Amino acid sequence: MPAVPSHAAEAARYALLRRLAPSFRHHLVVNLQPIGMIYEVMDRRLRASAPDLAHVQDSANKINGFAKAALNSCVDVIGWLAPDDTATVSVHDAVRECAALLATSLSFRGYALRNEVPELQGVVRRAGMRTLLTGALLHCTDHLPAPSDLVLTAASEGDAVRLAVDVRGNQGENSFRGEANYRPLEWEDLEALAAADGVQLARQEERIELRLPWVAATG
Repeated sequence: MPAVPSHAAEAARYALLRRLAPSFRHHLVVNLQPIGMIYEVMDRRLRASAPDLAHVQDSANKINGFAKAALNSCVDVIGWLAPDDTATVSVHDAVRECAALLATSLSFRGYALRNEVPELQGVVRRAGMRTLLTGALLHCTDHLPAPSDLVLTAASEGDAVRLAVDVRGNQGENSFRGEANYRPLEWEDLEALAAADGVQLARQEERIELRLPWVAATG
């Protein structure tokens, strides 16, 4: 288990969560917005002199599906805010969920995520992976110019996995470059987070590497 976080790690974690807040908001509302539209359609159908109950049932099923997805999104966001330190995840799945959370916001800023992480045997701590990977991605986009590709790769190295983020300039169009909703993430923030989560951290020019230990899988 990781040691009690330092004040620097807690401050860095707060800054990271503030930066992730817009992505959390999108993650929460994306399944809620369609419910209102489907309800309006269903309401009009029910007001007809002879409602088509098959269509009404179809609308009800869609609302139920989106409601379940919205509930899962709420539970997932709580997991980011108050992580279970015992939860484990495969590297491939962890990278996929982090990329899904950030891909839209990063694309607006001119950064394209390229997930080239293969399926690997073994699992890592979910909390550590989420924190360090999203932190590394935001740090890269805070300090390296767009348009760029953010290329994610990974390889197993004995008792750990090495995950790399490479920033490669591309010939894409300049995208919207709005002000960050909170302060930039500095390298010292990543170092504090890595120390708190037991992750080895290194950088070289436009590349950041994370080395996360394999752990025993939990149910």
